[in-house]
This record gives sequence, C-alpha cells and structure tokens, in this order.
Amino acid sequence: MNKLLFCDQLYALIKDEPNQIANLSNISAFLNQSFDNINWVGFYLMEGKELVLGPFQGKVACVRIPLGRGVCGTAAYRKEVIRVADVHQFCGHIACDSESRSEIVLPLIVNNEVIGVLDIDSPSYNRFSGKDEKILREAVKIIEECVFQRTDE
Repeated sequence: MNKLLFCDQLYALIKDEPNQIANLSNISAFLNQSFDNINWVGFYLMEGKELVLGPFQGKVACVRIPLGRGVCGTAAYRKEVIRVADVHQFCGHIACDSESRSEIVLPLIVNNEVIGVLDIDSPSYNRFSGKDEKILREAVKIIEECVFQRTDE
C-alpha cells in the first residue's frame, strides 16, 4: 500500500465534511476497503471513563469498554498504540468476535486527551505489520486534525 496515496485519499474523503459521525462512518468504510484480511474496523469514543461504540464495519460489537480493559481500553488508558499478534494471549482480551485473532488499536488524542480509539481486527494471527502501524499512525493524525479539531467559521 502506498502511504502517500492512502493518506491523500483519506484526507480528500473527509476534509470538507463537518459532520463527525459521517466522517467516522466513511473512514471505517475506507479502511475496510483498503486493508485486506480484516474482519472489523471502527471507532470507540470516550464517554466518561469508558469507550462507547462508534461507527464501524463488521459484525455486531461490544458497546461499552472500560478504560484499562481489553486491547481498546488498555490502548486508551496508556495513550499508546497496541499491536497484538494473538489476541488470545493478551491478558484481559474482550472477545467481541470469536473469529478475531489479531488486533491493532490506535488512540485518538486531541489536546493530550484521549477522545477515542481506532480498532482493527483480523481473523489471522499476526496480521498487522510495522508498516501497517506506520500508515495507520498517519491516518490517525489526519483523523485527529480533520474530524476532531475542526474549527468551522
């Protein structure tokens, strides 16, 4: 995957739309089309001290995840990307879909506050590479800037 082309397409998709839900929905669909061998992609957004399900592509998902629980809650609590080769080896993993084997979660951080996470699951072990993480980190920067720091005039 060409990182520059991918990021340019993502930016073009969301740059002019002020509605957060519309943007997160389209981003989920875009990521689902862009990455092969994934079975869930979407967002969990902070509400109080827990993550709440946002726009996604995939099977029915867990609705609420406490901070510090599972891969998503741990990534949000630590404010760091977590890439898991085998989710069954992750202490406290929350199995929303029993077919998921690997996962990557990237926190969305604005003004040093976690506002949510981007979560992607795969039915294959060790699906997410360092290259995937690098591309997704760039995508998250675009999402943080365009979706959550927008200042409409």
